[in-house]
Amino acid sequence: MSSDHAAGQARPLKRSNLDALDIPVPAYDRSNVTVGIVHFGVGGFHRAHQAMYLDQLMNQGEALDWGIAGMGVLPGDARMQEVMEEQEHLYTLVLKHPDGTLEPRVIGSIVDYVLAPAQPERAMDLLTAPSTRIVSLTITEGGYNFNQATGRFDETNPAVVHDLEQAQATEKGLSAEPPATVFGLVVEALAQRKVAGIEPFTVMSCDNIQGNGDMAREQFTAYARLRDPALAQWIQGTVPFPNSMVDRITPVTTDADRELVTQEFGVEDAWPVVCEPFTQWALEDSFVSGRPPFEEVGVQVVPDVVPYELMKLRLLNASHQALCYPGYLAGYRYAHEVCQDPLFIDYLLAYMDREATPTLQPVEGVDLHAYKRQLIERFANPNVRDTLARLSAESSDRIPKWLVPVIKENLATGGDVTLSATIVASWARYAEGTDEDGQPIDVVDQRKDRVMIAAAQHDDDELAFIRDSELFGDLVEHPEFTEPYLAALRSFRGQGARATIQAAVNGTPA
Repeated sequence: MSSDHAAGQARPLKRSNLDALDIPVPAYDRSNVTVGIVHFGVGGFHRAHQAMYLDQLMNQGEALDWGIAGMGVLPGDARMQEVMEEQEHLYTLVLKHPDGTLEPRVIGSIVDYVLAPAQPERAMDLLTAPSTRIVSLTITEGGYNFNQATGRFDETNPAVVHDLEQAQATEKGLSAEPPATVFGLVVEALAQRKVAGIEPFTVMSCDNIQGNGDMAREQFTAYARLRDPALAQWIQGTVPFPNSMVDRITPVTTDADRELVTQEFGVEDAWPVVCEPFTQWALEDSFVSGRPPFEEVGVQVVPDVVPYELMKLRLLNASHQALCYPGYLAGYRYAHEVCQDPLFIDYLLAYMDREATPTLQPVEGVDLHAYKRQLIERFANPNVRDTLARLSAESSDRIPKWLVPVIKENLATGGDVTLSATIVASWARYAEGTDEDGQPIDVVDQRKDRVMIAAAQHDDDELAFIRDSELFGDLVEHPEFTEPYLAALRSFRGQGARATIQAAVNGTPA
């Protein structure tokens, strides 16, 4: 694409302007698309992922009865509704290739957007329509309303309390306000469908959470149980909640991205989406009222998602943690900088090959050797500009889920844990709060005080950081782990990140 478009020549993104654009646009008649999916959480990832797959199907002349209606429940969703309505629900998706190539197209699979608090009747009409056969979610881990300490549904949430009180008032024939949460809306719609004899919809989580379908089932049925135990039992036995593994690096849209779309492609788009070229979706084949033929556009529709989840968590996610702390300590600030450094490439591949891969289950249809090398290429994409600060945030949520299970499995089987111990040691050194030039590190973590206090004790107690059983279990009691951990921690503190990483790759004492 050329950059000859002046801002004054740019065309607003509207259906009437599609034929005049110089980029690919929907090849199907969007007036023939009907809603089959209601989606909560229309953000960048949803529009780069699920909506993109459906657009691909529609361009092949299929799935025209599986159009998406976005549904917002939060105050911040009002802006998305406004933009989507102004642009007739069209938006530009731009793939940023590592060589700098930009690959744009206009996506048309979203055909409606409802702001539930302002349009409660429309929201419920959509959710109870027999044509709505899937309700999908990208509401982030925090949207599932569980207590971080117990993992149980948080019934004290004021918005949840409100919805339950209003549902009880309705049951008594009293006037009541409409539901205000995703739980209240979805469960109310299922209750109405049950009474009317309308088949339930499938609830399909597309959030980046291990066991996302199981998580959704647990939280939605917990809400339903508080409202009506019999309804909860019916949902438990009737409504599918398929698990899925989703993957595509999708940075937050910036003003620079908007300007790029205008200047490069002559399109005025108030909320385009930029992302990496890679995309993956493994989806459990568990649906009650049909589904789009996702497998025709590359989705891996499988009976069990767990092997794909473990692959992503222990290779992609854990490798992000492996690169972010020592990379930051060594002076880098972006993931692509770290992954263009041969030493760090060797280090990441050594972790993946020696310690992560032995803990994985067979992954049908995936060449793990190629997948791991492709991860390095993805991380090294300079156009994605993923920051090490972002990857280092909330480590106390990430390390216990993504890396500690690798360590425990290798300890149980007599496998090597040297590189995993080095990763933990790099976090411990990072949590001391200064880099190797003495510059302060802004540690972002819900347990910030706790981890930084532990890291501050290294001079007096070198094992202080890993004594936290909530994060590390009993790893402090395993010499096979503590010996390489201590060697790496001493090296990070005395010799620096590069020397420590080199020693770990070579398998020599740090």
